[in-house]
Amino acid sequence: MALSYWCVLLACLLPIVAAGAAKWGKFSRPVREGGYDNEDPRAWLARQSGRRARANAAQANSFEALPLFIAAVFTAQQLQVRQDLVDGLSAAFVLLRVVYIVLYVTNRATARTLVWSAGLAVSIALMVSPLWA
Repeated sequence: MALSYWCVLLACLLPIVAAGAAKWGKFSRPVREGGYDNEDPRAWLARQSGRRARANAAQANSFEALPLFIAAVFTAQQLQVRQDLVDGLSAAFVLLRVVYIVLYVTNRATARTLVWSAGLAVSIALMVSPLWA
């Protein structure tokens, strides 16, 4: 199986990683003491601030980035773009998204925006790669 397909799987798992970062350390505390509320997780996440709120926002953004990336990978594959190019761009996207999550959680807004832009550019490059590759 091509690396690009593994990258699609990894990209699909990244929102779960970000969600875990938002909830990390709150599982063992009772809900009444601010612990994670699995009965109403969205409301609990909405009440979070700081690092937890940023990790939750990174989760949402990671989900938002998926459709274009997945469509771009499958378009490039379907139109038989060189596999090394598709794999390289796909791996770059996943790496950029990992860095994006770290930058978001650690509150580095300018760097995060630059990395987000690069990830978008990679998805666009994958989508249009059949035109020039």
